[in-house]
Amino acid sequence: MGMIGGGKDAFIGAIHRIAANMDGQIELVCGALSMHPEIAQESGRLLFLPEDRIYNTYDELFKAEAQKPADERMDFVTIVTPNFAHFAPAMQALENGFNVVIEKPITFTLEEAQQLKAKVDETGLLLLLTHTYSGYPMVKEAKQIIKSGKLGKVRKIYVEYIQGWLSRLSEREEGNAGAAWRTDPKKSGKSGCMGDIGTHAAHLAEYISGLKITELNASLNIVVDGRMLDDDGAVLLRFEEGATGTLIASQVAAGEENALKIRVYGEEGSLEWAQMEPNTLTLKWIDKPAETLRAGSNYAGRLSTYATSNCRTPGGHPEGYLEAFGNLYRNFALTLSAKIAGEEPKAEWLDFPSVEDGIRGMAFINNVVASNGSNEKWTKYTI
Repeated sequence: MGMIGGGKDAFIGAIHRIAANMDGQIELVCGALSMHPEIAQESGRLLFLPEDRIYNTYDELFKAEAQKPADERMDFVTIVTPNFAHFAPAMQALENGFNVVIEKPITFTLEEAQQLKAKVDETGLLLLLTHTYSGYPMVKEAKQIIKSGKLGKVRKIYVEYIQGWLSRLSEREEGNAGAAWRTDPKKSGKSGCMGDIGTHAAHLAEYISGLKITELNASLNIVVDGRMLDDDGAVLLRFEEGATGTLIASQVAAGEENALKIRVYGEEGSLEWAQMEPNTLTLKWIDKPAETLRAGSNYAGRLSTYATSNCRTPGGHPEGYLEAFGNLYRNFALTLSAKIAGEEPKAEWLDFPSVEDGIRGMAFINNVVASNGSNEKWTKYTI
């Protein structure tokens, strides 16, 4: 694995490295860890990278790694830069024959995401988009329960992602670097809150339900005076097969942490999952008592293989955000290893977000912003 961005003091870069290292399948061998050469060099040394594989730019990284023998060069690169700096290194990686892991949202614009998909299709290389929450075992269990038809036809989907960390003008008053680029349209894109966490909620709704959004009606708000992008919003949703729902995203709900929650209602029953209690999945039935399912590697035969293959410990041991992130990396690594060996990867390994999910994420942002600015009640979902 190589890495672009994610140098010292970068939050998400460290998360990626922990996740990638969790199962012993991946080794960080090179990086262009900062746009500032001195930080790039210091960060590489802190991670004990070989001196000749600490690069100052991603151009240097791709040029040097592409010239190495196949058994020495990196197999894939992880891109953990801000949104505006995703597309160019991802495209260059694919053009040089390297598989890609990339933070969400996948690119700065929908058009860039579509270009990446075309290049992925052309090269046959793998791309993992790190929609973290799809890596949780009980999220995978929820998906399999709905797919099995146990809940009957899906009727309603309610999903919300509520945070409070932008309740103040942190990007200016507190010098918060993460807040600064996320609220800057030149770096984050045309949406703030909906682009940052609303896309997670939309992906979770589509991933678990197996249904795609077809129309939406959005309202975006800038609650904190002086902010340039939305920090709050709500979206009415219409899905395939007649299901409807609501998506709420806010980063100004003072006191909230990372309160991502989803409820899906079918004809026969419903399910509920919350990210802050990730090992638990609640099932409620129209004609029998509610059930509580718990994650655990010792529940083979009681949970789906998609859930148990993403559990590392027996029930009762909390597995959270880092483990979910690690599951994405492990499934990607196992799929890539199988591909290199000329073998067919297991279906469970292939269950990770890809470039198609990235395109739908960018489309979600475009459609929400278009709906918010329109006088029409409903906006047809276009890609």
